[in-house]
Amino acid sequence: MPPEPVTGEDTSSTEHIVLAVTRAIVEHRLLPGEKLVEQKIADRFGVSRTIVRQAFNRLSELKLVRLEPARGAFVAAPSITEAREVFAVRRMVEGQMMRELVASIRPAQLRVLKTHLKAEREAVKRIDVQARTQLLFDFHVELARVLGNQVLISLMQELVSRCSLITLMYQSSDDAETSHAEHIAILKAIEARDADTAAGLVNDHLLTVEHQLTERPRAPHIPALIARRQA
Repeated sequence: MPPEPVTGEDTSSTEHIVLAVTRAIVEHRLLPGEKLVEQKIADRFGVSRTIVRQAFNRLSELKLVRLEPARGAFVAAPSITEAREVFAVRRMVEGQMMRELVASIRPAQLRVLKTHLKAEREAVKRIDVQARTQLLFDFHVELARVLGNQVLISLMQELVSRCSLITLMYQSSDDAETSHAEHIAILKAIEARDADTAAGLVNDHLLTVEHQLTERPRAPHIPALIARRQA
């Protein structure tokens, strides 16, 4: 039997589910290894299971969901090797992004980024794990938004979403203040129009985060969290 044609309405519904599941992963409301139930999601969004399967396929392409024959869809649980590969790509992309930002950023855009960093600082201070994790990752997407390159924005959103899974599995909560301080230094270099320093700082920042995740992983709590969520 040929596949059902995809209409504009179907595409909109599919993307809505993709965005909702991605946000739930970034905000750690969905955990690595957690099963995604087709019927529950179909009921939640008022769509057919066919639409949900289309969304799962897209999430699988983004490496956020793992599809297993006869078992269903599960939130991906990246390995440390994959973590290193993701951060290698981020260093390549974000180093050049710094140079583009230094050449083009305007005062109004700097103010937007400073406001974001203020929210980061407040979330770190009150130990709001969900908010600070989201804000620390969104900072890198906000930098891409300043440039207005839609392909770059989409790429950064994908990379940041994958890093969120990696962080949930491997990162200690003690590292948030370090990341925030490094974000401040990066923005100061951009504001000073110092492309070499900005590129060097973002490279060092990503290396620091990668080291935190891969050299001293802290993942044993994940199975217990998943079991608690599914109980």
